Amino acid sequence: MTEPEVPGDTGQKQQQPVFFEAVLYPHRSLPPQGFVILMLLLGLASFAAGVTFVMMGAWPVFGYFGLDVLLVYIAFRINYRRARQHERVRLTLDRLTVEQISVEGEKRSFEFQPYWLRIILDESPTDSNRLILTSHGRQLALGGFLAPIERQTLAEALRDALSRWRAHFNPNAV
Repeated sequence: MTEPEVPGDTGQKQQQPVFFEAVLYPHRSLPPQGFVILMLLLGLASFAAGVTFVMMGAWPVFGYFGLDVLLVYIAFRINYRRARQHERVRLTLDRLTVEQISVEGEKRSFEFQPYWLRIILDESPTDSNRLILTSHGRQLALGGFLAPIERQTLAEALRDALSRWRAHFNPNAV
């Protein structure tokens, strides 16, 4: 079934203004190229140390040097796999949407009505914090994988976006 044509309609849906949009990823300090260089250097150093032990007559030690390189490789692969986790946050005219994508690629979506939304930065004395979105008795922790300073910056940016959203509907209230 086709939609009826409206005079003057160009066939494009009108885009809603976006007041805030961000994609949050866990921090990874070593890029893939750095990982390759690290593994090559670690492998060469391990091989050189293993050859030294073989020349001294302690040949069984050689295998352990390869084992430590393998364990470091496995640890980094697990770390890079976890980097697939991310969250998308988007504030439009009628809703704030949070989409959480897990390591396995599973998506969970949450929607909040911005008018009632509260942004809570729950800080503890140990220089840690939690960013919580709350509305109508529902709560959602956001950016759990971010550093505390990054969560604080995100909370400020979200509060600013909500202020702009509210000003859009009531310019005299600001």
